[in-house]
Amino acid sequence: MPLAAALVFAQIVAGPWSSGRPPECADESGRVANVWERAKSPELRRYCNLVAGAASKLAGPSTAAEAALEAAREAERVLPGHGASRALEGRALLALGRLDEALAVLVDAKGREGKAFDDPLALLAWARALARTGRRNEASDAYRDLLPRASAFSKTDQATLALEAGLVAMTRGTAGLDDANAALREALRESPEDDIRDVAALALAVALDRGGQVEEARALLSERLRGDPRRLVAANGATEAIAVAPAEASALVGLALEANDAAGAHDAWQTYLDGAPKGPWSEHARVHLAALAKRTAPKAHR
Repeated sequence: MPLAAALVFAQIVAGPWSSGRPPECADESGRVANVWERAKSPELRRYCNLVAGAASKLAGPSTAAEAALEAAREAERVLPGHGASRALEGRALLALGRLDEALAVLVDAKGREGKAFDDPLALLAWARALARTGRRNEASDAYRDLLPRASAFSKTDQATLALEAGLVAMTRGTAGLDDANAALREALRESPEDDIRDVAALALAVALDRGGQVEEARALLSERLRGDPRRLVAANGATEAIAVAPAEASALVGLALEANDAAGAHDAWQTYLDGAPKGPWSEHARVHLAALAKRTAPKAHR
């Protein structure tokens, strides 16, 4: 399903994971197993308590990620072979910035038990781990799967998710522009946070410009841009979203500075091109650099 269609139907949260419990800790109807059933299996009881504890810690401050990691690993030792404990371990590793380890663990979780990724938070970690380790085509697919479960998140997180999806889709080149436009418009429309709205506007302007809608891109920047774009992309609320496609930050800044700071725009586009000399948008960056070079070149004396 394209992102544009997924956004229309983004109201579905299915299965026992919608309550935060892995399937092995629930009965067939999705309810938590009763005390008698769990008492018959002390290992299962211990495992479910550890899984719940790890999930609770990951919902708290980032400083709890280490404790969540240990709880997830202990759950695996108590009752090995399930995907939920490994998915939580991957989420904890991602929160700690251990990207390659997180991806490896999440790959293992997915291979063990696909239902572990029915949990929207596990699926989000999967998408982010793929994107942040450079596997952006797979990441784009993961975000496409995640968007129909977006109602599981707060409004701010939904907007951040849509912004991330749009940024990742753009890295696919022209094939990703329709998906990028749909996701970025959603982020711009729905975000209750200024940081996310500001970066979504910059990203949408870049997507429009890359698609040849130059005047619409300029109009959007004229209407929405407030302040130095370098500050906007470095704002606390935006840094996690931009981390899925960090090179794009320079493109966002480059386009936004063109109207009033040609030299700054030139530097930003050059930084983008230096980081992605053979990327899908390298020629687009070169066109902007050439136009800026003409504007800043000294005029010949008559």
